Amino acid sequence: MAYTLGEAAKASGKSKGTISKAIKSGRLSAVKQDTGAFRIEAAELHRVYPKTVDENQNRTPQTVFQTPENTPSVRELQARLEAAQERLADRDAVITDLREDRDRWRQQASALLADQRPVPQLVTEPALQPHQPVVQPPKGFWKRLFG
Repeated sequence: MAYTLGEAAKASGKSKGTISKAIKSGRLSAVKQDTGAFRIEAAELHRVYPKTVDENQNRTPQTVFQTPENTPSVRELQARLEAAQERLADRDAVITDLREDRDRWRQQASALLADQRPVPQLVTEPALQPHQPVVQPPKGFWKRLFG
């Protein structure tokens, strides 16, 4: 049976990087395939890294559930729940207040912007008389310097 790098990591409980470093350093032998993936024999892997036992396979129903000594009381859980609900209600109130403030500020800003916006007017250039020369604006410093 041969593992890929990921399968070997799961079987040994190590990371893929650890397995890869062991291969590169020569501690663990593996065959590199044409695709670039490593094939690691199970015996070779478990020679270097012992096989880990899956904890979920060995659990009995008694160890899954908490014992009565470790179980929090119903009153304690209800108190925690009520405290959490109060915190959520407080946060909801703060969010509502912030939204109202935001809406008021938005209305004020819109009113100020509406008052300050200039009314667009049509700007007409004066008609040039045939005998008036066209005056060009003076050139800037860089235009005068470099033409």
